[in-house]
Amino acid sequence: MKPFSTFLGVGGFEFSQHERQYLNRVMDSQILSYGPACVEFEQRFAKGHQSQHAVVCNSGTSALHMAVAALKEKRGWTKETEIILPALTFVATLNMIMEEDIKPVFVDIDPKTYNIDPRSIEAAITPNTGAIMVVHLFGQPCEMDLISQIAKKHSLEIIEDSAETMFASFDGKSVGSFGAVGCFSTYMAHILTTGVGGLCTAQTDEMAGLLRSIMNHGRDPVYISPNVEMKHGGISRREMIQRRFKFVRQGYSYRMTEMEAALGLGQLDRMDDMIAKRRWNANFLISGLQKWQEKIQLPYVHPKAEHSYMVFPVVLRDKKISKWDLMLHLETLNIETREMVPLTNQPCYKNLIEFPHTPHTDWVNESGFYIGCHSFMDEAALRHIIAAFDEFFENIK
Repeated sequence: MKPFSTFLGVGGFEFSQHERQYLNRVMDSQILSYGPACVEFEQRFAKGHQSQHAVVCNSGTSALHMAVAALKEKRGWTKETEIILPALTFVATLNMIMEEDIKPVFVDIDPKTYNIDPRSIEAAITPNTGAIMVVHLFGQPCEMDLISQIAKKHSLEIIEDSAETMFASFDGKSVGSFGAVGCFSTYMAHILTTGVGGLCTAQTDEMAGLLRSIMNHGRDPVYISPNVEMKHGGISRREMIQRRFKFVRQGYSYRMTEMEAALGLGQLDRMDDMIAKRRWNANFLISGLQKWQEKIQLPYVHPKAEHSYMVFPVVLRDKKISKWDLMLHLETLNIETREMVPLTNQPCYKNLIEFPHTPHTDWVNESGFYIGCHSFMDEAALRHIIAAFDEFFENIK
């Protein structure tokens, strides 16, 4: 079998007339820092995720940091405070909890969805628990009905790490709208890409102002940018001018530019078609790979959930088969593979954290990986992927 003619990456991007239109508008405006494109991007993204507010920033990692820092200030969290999170996630989820000197508490995942297992959360709650950080992995929302009930029962905040899941809902409610803050990434391999970038969603004016302040050096949120006329809630223009260089907390430089926002707006114009194509591609792969379901676990969609398929996860059921052999086989045929965001086996945490026993996470770390199914793949690419799996399994003795 020959390699595919082009590299089939886990993510993709193509300029369309939509992106070019918004980029030309930004260049004509000669505004590069926060301005009209960022404002429009925030408003449309918030609406698309059933949220009152969205705040743009420069990465999904920054969005996570802003969320934890904002809730730490609001709730008066200390170094004794704990945040519950899944043992299967990208390192940024854990890093930003540790960055704010909060204690991470790990629980196992559901072995079918790969998301945090709601049934393991309650046993991990202590008097020091401040929040549950859910991670909507690979494009599928967590079981937010159960998790929301637990959070309400114990008066806990919910932070949604939704870097990998956009424009998907659970029981009719969008990701990013369940918790105090939703955190999204627009990095290159993700669903909506601006190259680099991120957003936070929030449901109150207070939280949006707090996030915006932390994102912009801790500035008084009454002032955003010289390029945007904001509503000042009865504050006189004189007072606004006096306050615009007042910094009311320690913050960071996590700002997005108009150029990234323009790319985001262009993709929002065609996002419905892009999500539909991802789902079609995933279903095509599932259908073509069903013959190997005794050897590999294919994506499962919870009955109450939509799946936006940022990627296509695969986990080997047969422990006699090495995932590294399969990944190498796919790579030699121009199909990119990546591990399923392993956290508990990372060298940087070896002497820092003692992880609990999480058998489902261990299984995924040992046997799981993912490939792409993004909207820029055509049917020929999908057939090549299926044929590559066929060749590998047919040649196993």
